[in-house]
Amino acid sequence: QVQLVESGGGLVQPGGSLRLSCAASGIIFSFTTVRWYRQAPGKERELVAVITSINYTYYADSVTGRFTISRDNAKNTVYLQMNSLKPEDTAVYLCNAGPSSQYWGQGTQVTVSS
Repeated sequence: QVQLVESGGGLVQPGGSLRLSCAASGIIFSFTTVRWYRQAPGKERELVAVITSINYTYYADSVTGRFTISRDNAKNTVYLQMNSLKPEDTAVYLCNAGPSSQYWGQGTQVTVSS
């Protein structure tokens, strides 16, 4: 069975950094597309970053230049490195995978505040 588990969230000050991890079982990340979404209270779910099986990457305009998505095939894990964090980055960050976006993790909370 496919399972995605996010980790690495927490409380950070503006300008700080966090690295989120999405570890998978039951699916091989190098064979498919992996996505990071985020959802804040009162806001629509937002696509943050994408990495494909051929290493195409996409970033939302709001995070371009600050966030980097990457994959470690040996660990079957995808990462989201988040730098220069802003209060508006505060959200639950969710890992998603599959050609039809059919697999989801439970999310990890990121809070950016002084």
